[in-house]
Amino acid sequence: MRRGTIDRRTTETRIALSIAIDGRGTYRVRTGIRFLDHMLELVARHGGFDLTVDAAGDLDVDQHHTVEDLGIALGEAVAAALGSKRGINRAGYFVMPMDETLALAAIDLSGRPHAVVDLKKVTSKRVGDLETDLVHDFFDGFAMGARANVHVKVLYGRSSHHQIEAVFKAFARALRVACAKDKRLAKMLPSTKGLL
Repeated sequence: MRRGTIDRRTTETRIALSIAIDGRGTYRVRTGIRFLDHMLELVARHGGFDLTVDAAGDLDVDQHHTVEDLGIALGEAVAAALGSKRGINRAGYFVMPMDETLALAAIDLSGRPHAVVDLKKVTSKRVGDLETDLVHDFFDGFAMGARANVHVKVLYGRSSHHQIEAVFKAFARALRVACAKDKRLAKMLPSTKGLL
């Protein structure tokens, strides 16, 4: 089983995170931010990943360090789980409807970190207990940690809750496709450069 485990400790956060790429969508997540817990649970379930997260951050300061560092740790764990990346699809995308909302995500596990996060339609400053502007920092962090291109966008919608949830679901399903093995490629590296 492809598994990655990260123990990330800074003066601002302590994160123990484990992901099994070929999982069953099980999870145990504790970040101190309940809505973020829910989003990471969605990543596990919709991605078919087994995910364990225990995070403690300086939430008395604000949520930024916790949210960004969780994105970095998740990206690093995915990169560790994929190893050489031989035989994977490498790229994936998904368009996710959620009631009145439509969101998309596209991921390329290219070895080059870059994130484009378009959440201009999200108008609420908070959804549940999560500061919505930090969703951008989560995906930036993931792109850095996984060394991946990550593009997420809300196309339309009314509810900020639905918009953020649809983005995380689309991200999970795009990542699932990118990480999936292609039997035809077997041990081939999905790049003409010979390096990812």
